[in-house]
Amino acid sequence: MAAPNDSLKDQLSRHREIDITVTGRKSGRAILIPVWFVLEGDALHLLPVEGSDTQWYKNVLKNPRIRVEAGGAKADLQAPSVADASQVSSVVERFRKKYGARDVKKYYSKLDVAVLIHMD
Repeated sequence: MAAPNDSLKDQLSRHREIDITVTGRKSGRAILIPVWFVLEGDALHLLPVEGSDTQWYKNVLKNPRIRVEAGGAKADLQAPSVADASQVSSVVERFRKKYGARDVKKYYSKLDVAVLIHMD
């Protein structure tokens, strides 16, 4: 029998955008946000569009539990933040490779943080 994360990884490989659900740091409510992502092996990379000013990122800093959904598959995971410049730069390059440098430049205004979710 396949593990739940295997089903999610299969769906992630078929999509360019996923939904994440975070807990509001002030309201405590579940907030659903569509985001771009890069999946490499068991690592799911997220890049907040306004970097450390992004609201969902601020919520993850307070409560790192995040729900990831793609194609009906979902999992509740830990979403540790990454602020190391070389690691963030590596994530940005992965996004440029997947989505194109032009679109990353167009939609991402601040590239100072990322989120790295381990799916294993």
